[in-house]
Order: sequence, then C-alpha cells, then structure tokens
Amino acid sequence: MDLVLEAADRHLLTPYVYPAGWPEGEPCRQLLSLFVITNVGALALYLLFGTLSYYFIFDHELKKHPQFLENQVSREITYALRSLPWISVPTVALFFAEVRGYSKLYDNIEDSPYGWSGVFLSMLSFLFFTDMGIYWIHRGLHHKLFYKRFHKPHHLWKIATPFASHAFHPVDGFMQSLPYHVYPFLFPLHKVTYLGLYIFVNVWTISIHDGDYRVPRLLRHIINGSAHHTDHHLYFDYNYGQYFTLWDKIGGSYKSPTSFEGKGPHDYLRKLREK
Repeated sequence: MDLVLEAADRHLLTPYVYPAGWPEGEPCRQLLSLFVITNVGALALYLLFGTLSYYFIFDHELKKHPQFLENQVSREITYALRSLPWISVPTVALFFAEVRGYSKLYDNIEDSPYGWSGVFLSMLSFLFFTDMGIYWIHRGLHHKLFYKRFHKPHHLWKIATPFASHAFHPVDGFMQSLPYHVYPFLFPLHKVTYLGLYIFVNVWTISIHDGDYRVPRLLRHIINGSAHHTDHHLYFDYNYGQYFTLWDKIGGSYKSPTSFEGKGPHDYLRKLREK
C-alpha cells in the first residue's frame, strides 16, 4: 500500500491537500491518508466492477425468482456502502503496519532470492493460503455463536447480484478479508504483485455473486464459482470456499452445484414458465 500512498502524496496530497509543513512520513498523516485511499479504492472497485458485472454478466432473469427480494439491488448497495467505511478501520491499521515496514513486502524482483519464479510461486501460495483461511473463517461465522450477529445479513440475498459481494456486516467483511492482509506479514511478496492480487480478490468476490454459473467442464469440481456460491446462499451449510473446492472436500462441506444437475435457479424459473 505504500506504493499507492507515495503516488497519492506525490501527485495530489502534498501539492494540493496537506499544508507544506506536514511531513509525508508523519504517522497521523499516513493514517488519515490511508483511511481516505482505502475507502475511495474499495468504493471504486466495488461500484466499477459490480456495475460492469451487473449489466454485462448477471442474468437479469434471475430477478424473477421468488427468492429475489423487493428492491434488492438498492438494498445490497446501501448495505455495502454503510459497511465499507467500518471495514476499512482495522484494514487501515494493517496497511499502516505495512507502510511502516513491518511486513515482508519487497520492492524489486532482485530483492527476492528466487527472482521471477518466486513471484509466480508467491501468487499461487497467496491463493491457496487465503482460500484455506477464508474457508475456516467463513465456516466459523456459520457457528450459532456468530451467525445471527455477524453473517446472517449476507445471507439475506438468496439469489445474489454482484452488488451483494460486499454487502457484509463490517465484522464479517473484515474477518473474511483478514487472510489477504495477514499473508504479507508471514511470507515475502512483491508489492506490485500484492496490489494486483488485492484487486483480483475483490473482482473474484464480485464474480461469485454474478449469477453466471458457467464453468469449464474439467474445472467444475475444482473451481469455486458462482454456481457453487449460489448454492451456499441457498442451502447454507455447503461450499464455504473462495476460489477452490479443495477445503470443502476436505471439510466434508462440498456440494455439487444444483445448476450443474438441472435443479438450479434458472431451471426453477423455466419450470415456473412451463406451468
């Protein structure tokens, strides 16, 4: 995040926003800047990719499903916009620790003893590490001690749209993002790679709520896509994973998506039309 902060300081904050006597490296200034950058960035990613997905990928026929709520899209957006600033508070604390040099993020490929192969391997390990972490956190949030208070709001959307992707209770949203932020404190990761992965995970979160259930046949039971996550919203105790089905299979919570078996939301709508 220090790359983003440095760019913001250089092109906007130092010349146009902050007084000249306030040093760029001063902690209070960094915290304030990170809070603004984090909120603006999260909002931009959510609204930009959510809107593109909603208008160009999401099947609007799904809005005719009986479990699609009245005014659901506006309710999803409103809930997300209220939650994102609160989610950003602990997130900014972690970004601040990164900026102050406590993480294992590095600037140059030459700084890694493994070179480009290390960058590629770190991308894979990031995906597998965060997938594992999110699986267990997500499953834990379904425990009766936490579900009603923190995770139930996200399950209001049985037939989700891309805008449901960030419509979490703030505690729920931060907890499920925690593995992304923990990873660079445990393992070396290139800074630009980290930014790219951060954007990717936000787009992926939108994609598993987009109602497009198509997955290449060979990957149907490997990749956790929108079909899998839709069944999670519908049937509650299945498919907790983020990118892959591995941990659901290990944890006994894997369910083959109903849409792959001719029993999904589109099939239900088709049967309603036939009646």
